[in-house]
Amino acid sequence: MLQDPKSHVSWSRFRADAVGTTAVEFAMLAPLFILLLLGMVAYGIYFGASHSVQQIAADAARTAIAGLNQTERQALVTDFINHDVAGYPFVDAHKLTVDAKDSVIDGSQFVVSVSYDARDLPIWNLLDSLP
Repeated sequence: MLQDPKSHVSWSRFRADAVGTTAVEFAMLAPLFILLLLGMVAYGIYFGASHSVQQIAADAARTAIAGLNQTERQALVTDFINHDVAGYPFVDAHKLTVDAKDSVIDGSQFVVSVSYDARDLPIWNLLDSLP
């Protein structure tokens, strides 16, 4: 019976063969690389939302300057949030909590506080498909 000479490849020749090493290296590193990319995307989304909330607070404070008292400032800030927040990325106006009041330390100043519920940002859904 004739045998194919290629079927009796020696172990030392098999160990020295470099065919397919790139595929093995890619299979080992690709999950880490994809996880790193998803982490950068998640950080970018969260950083973008954080920057938007900071900008909303600054714009709301500029709007509140026009108010003469605490009630008018709160009304101006609420109106700003209801009408102008739609243009900010990753921010839903219904999840913002805004408060404009006079400062307790210095009566000639006022404080505009903005908080945002980030539980519905898309970053929390990025890793759902991973085991």
